[in-house]
Amino acid sequence: MVYLRWCAWGVVIRPRLSDNFPMQQLSTIQTVAIWALPVLFAITVHEVAHGWMAKKLGDKTAMMLGRLTLNPLKHIDPIGTIVLPLMLVVLQTGFVFGWAKPVPVTVENLRRPKQDMVWVALAGPLSNGLMAILWAIVMTAAALYHTAIPMIAEPLVYMGQAGMLINVVLMVLNLVPIPPLDGGRIVTGLLPGRLAWQFSRIEPYGFLILIALLASGILGDLLGPIIKGVIDPLYTLVRF
Repeated sequence: MVYLRWCAWGVVIRPRLSDNFPMQQLSTIQTVAIWALPVLFAITVHEVAHGWMAKKLGDKTAMMLGRLTLNPLKHIDPIGTIVLPLMLVVLQTGFVFGWAKPVPVTVENLRRPKQDMVWVALAGPLSNGLMAILWAIVMTAAALYHTAIPMIAEPLVYMGQAGMLINVVLMVLNLVPIPPLDGGRIVTGLLPGRLAWQFSRIEPYGFLILIALLASGILGDLLGPIIKGVIDPLYTLVRF
């Protein structure tokens, strides 16, 4: 059985996507409140997408274990999803790092195990890409009604900013080709048999490699331009 998990890095806690609604003006409590819903949605939909795609391709493990639900309680890890990210937000470290409960996939149940795992792994990051677009729409719509109903519209604008950023970061990060991230699963599925087996042997050390790249700043240097390249077109669409 394979477990697919996410890991979030590099979320700038106070991004400036809108000159009219800068997150820098929010208090720590307001920042936590604004980020909570987008982060929970990003995690939940990402995990459900893995399980849903596995079900479509023949494996019902996630469904039988109750993981095909939008109830975030089924997907959050108390330490990795709540305690650690919240602590990093409060300490204003400039990034968020965490994980959720891994989604179980019984590879043998898939119709074409090696090829289908590519689609199962890809489903998570793709769902984050779609959510980033949806949050951009929410942000734009809320900004249009900011004058009429500011008490409702303003929080939605900030949530839209947070939702865009967390989902883009999750999408880009999870496509990094290091097992057990989704990108590593995709590469394993695309490589020929022996190379795939050799590459998969990296998995026990994957998170150590990721943390080392993060701590050294290499990960930021590599992914920063990519994240900016995805965020900027969305920012252009919602600029106000």
